[in-house]
Amino acid sequence: MAELQFFTGTMDSGKSTLALQTNHNHAARHRSGRIFTTHDRAGEATLSSRLGLTHEAIEVAGDFDFWHYVVDSLTHGARIDYLICDEAQFYTRAQVDQLAKVVDELQVDVFAFGILTDFRTDLFPGSQRLVELADRMHVLQVEALCWCGKRATHNARTEDGAMVVEGEVIVVGDVEDTGTPGGPAGPPAEVAYEVLCRQHHRRRLTAARAQAVSLAPEPLPFG
Repeated sequence: MAELQFFTGTMDSGKSTLALQTNHNHAARHRSGRIFTTHDRAGEATLSSRLGLTHEAIEVAGDFDFWHYVVDSLTHGARIDYLICDEAQFYTRAQVDQLAKVVDELQVDVFAFGILTDFRTDLFPGSQRLVELADRMHVLQVEALCWCGKRATHNARTEDGAMVVEGEVIVVGDVEDTGTPGGPAGPPAEVAYEVLCRQHHRRRLTAARAQAVSLAPEPLPFG
């Protein structure tokens, strides 16, 4: 029986690498699949991992319809055994519903990969729907680490080095590189992402800020 499976973890936990490996494993067994992604750090229609691996993919726009795509492909003689769906947190609730329908009605396996919460610690709509509908949910065992060494559980966004908890939900960036959000006023801020433990996310204490605090001179004693 086909299944809808959701693989989740923080940024930098190997989700895209696992997506590529999953595709490789199934293709090696002569199964035919399709790879989908959206807002990948490497650009449009590309699935990339931080290990440097990439694969061509189908870009999922907001109006993309998985059900119509698969039905149309099968009607024209294509074979589809499974779908690899990366960056699934950015999918709409309707698109996740379409994926569930593909599994149930067409017996096509769906492997979805994404993070649960945004930089504000709110659930992404796509991830929330996947939690509600998935046959199986897997929390990745490759643990990303906070700068303090504890397991990272939260995704933090920084602008010009300072952690922020407000702003547009979708701004493409990385835990190593910077992205640039558009803005009508003033120069654009440099955007980056960092994974933190809950304690340091609550305190808005990033690695850079922690280092600055540790290097700050102690006040001179009086008297």
